[in-house]
Amino acid sequence: MTHKSAMGWVVAAGMAATCLTMSMTSRGDQAAPEKPGSQQPQHFEREITVTVKLNYLVYLPPDYLAEKREFPLLVFLHGSGERGNDLDLVKKHGPPKLIEEGKQFPFIVVSPQAARRGWDPDALNALIDGLLAKYRVDKNRVYLTGLSMGGSGTWALAAAHPEKFAAIVPICGAGDPADAEKLKDIPTWIFHGARDTDVSVRRFDEMVKALKDAGAKSLGYTLYPDTEHDSWTKTYENADLYTWLLKHSRSQ
Repeated sequence: MTHKSAMGWVVAAGMAATCLTMSMTSRGDQAAPEKPGSQQPQHFEREITVTVKLNYLVYLPPDYLAEKREFPLLVFLHGSGERGNDLDLVKKHGPPKLIEEGKQFPFIVVSPQAARRGWDPDALNALIDGLLAKYRVDKNRVYLTGLSMGGSGTWALAAAHPEKFAAIVPICGAGDPADAEKLKDIPTWIFHGARDTDVSVRRFDEMVKALKDAGAKSLGYTLYPDTEHDSWTKTYENADLYTWLLKHSRSQ
């Protein structure tokens, strides 16, 4: 782990392990004897241990060392163009870019890097558990955001573990409307560009409608009328976004 300063970037290789249960369940409650020439329902179950490896950037607020209190955590998920094994790519957009330019945040900011296309909710959840154990994090103020592939990852991770997050901000990433019931209690602010040809604005409309129909308690949605896929630059440069995030706590 290397430090630019005690209050700046920390580049870390994060490793976390989690136990998963692999299960393949058939329609039959009990296994039937196999009979050649026909099909019978069977059941397979085995507990396996998976080692999760993720590299990430971590930013500690300027007063992290001086003050022994707990701090909010903001997890940022990058887009497909920043995947790989070069953490400098993660600094291309979003909060990591702003921090590299000198902006200071009142959050602990963690930006993992996906080795390949797509985000694995189980791996990210294991990482967050590791972060909660390692840093002085206010567990009631964990926030999640991401752009494009990271926007989709934001939806997927929040749906898989809605109990984790005080608020989420998915940007130009497609979510699954079928997850709306799981997401309805998480304060959400969605951003998209009306001229986006990479992720259709139809996906934005479908997700907004599904959340409304599910009775979402706190839902904001911003559609930039003249913006294409890059709806993240102006979003992350907007100070109101971070003020909005800090208003939310799971203890409310």
